[in-house]
Amino acid sequence: MSGSDDLPVVRTLAELTGLVERHDSLYVRWSRGPVTDLADVSSTDDLTGVPMPGLSANPLDVEEWWQGRPVEVWVARRLYDYSHLPHDKGTDVRPWVLQGRETGRGPDNEPLVADVRPMSWIEPGVIDEARAAVERQENSWGPLRRGGR
Repeated sequence: MSGSDDLPVVRTLAELTGLVERHDSLYVRWSRGPVTDLADVSSTDDLTGVPMPGLSANPLDVEEWWQGRPVEVWVARRLYDYSHLPHDKGTDVRPWVLQGRETGRGPDNEPLVADVRPMSWIEPGVIDEARAAVERQENSWGPLRRGGR
């Protein structure tokens, strides 16, 4: 397990889609990066402070029910759904791709991932491409963002 923040950078949505098509067990994590995350290899539940058995991440693997639809749209949606996190958690929070093994589920039903292998950073322009791809779809959709109190 390498914790280096010196990773390749995915610069386009097409490049990220290719990565997803070539590899299994990929996840996107929005955080300060592998060096910080892999020091503990555990996320913490924001509500209770309870440590969880793995890093909270979102799967990039295409589900079987997607049935031949464009992988790029799948990947765009997976990025877009959590694109609010840098705004909510701090500007130093960035998306990166990891490969790993699911060990459980967090309180938002997100996978918790162990045996993490950092794969790449995702350049901010890819998020803009993902947003545009989602907005081109027939139905409207918004990021999965909780309202504040």
